[in-house]
Amino acid sequence: MAIKKKLTKIEAVMWSIALPGFAQLLTGNLVKGIFFVILEFLVNVNSNFNKGIMYSFLGETEKAMYAVDYQWLMFYPCLYMFAMWDAYRSVMPEEEKITFLPFVFSAYFVTVGLMISPKVKFFGVFPGPVFLPMLFVVPGVLSGFLIRKLLLKFYDR
Repeated sequence: MAIKKKLTKIEAVMWSIALPGFAQLLTGNLVKGIFFVILEFLVNVNSNFNKGIMYSFLGETEKAMYAVDYQWLMFYPCLYMFAMWDAYRSVMPEEEKITFLPFVFSAYFVTVGLMISPKVKFFGVFPGPVFLPMLFVVPGVLSGFLIRKLLLKFYDR
């Protein structure tokens, strides 16, 4: 028997940040939750992402760059943000409109951050394939909220 829990929006997003699919499992969407967990595991393992994360947090970002498989890792931002949006969408009030935009723009920006990560240095510091894409979440979310705010002005007419 599936345990169905009513999550808040912040709980749904935070569980999705922990691992894509967790929020879906908590809300009783077992097939979708298991699917997201399997996809996350598949992309994570094939991209060597955990090794990249480990090297990055140890300050060895160049090792991280050579450890990750960019062909696999390019799938991660979209999968991650889609699972997060799906979790958010499943618990948001029906009257909320076009909430996907911050998630979509984050996926776009993080993907760009990942693509350019081998070439970017800030004041001689190489952030690598983990920290640079993480930094790109901020302009992605802000762009998505700004565009959403502008579109909602037309939506309400």
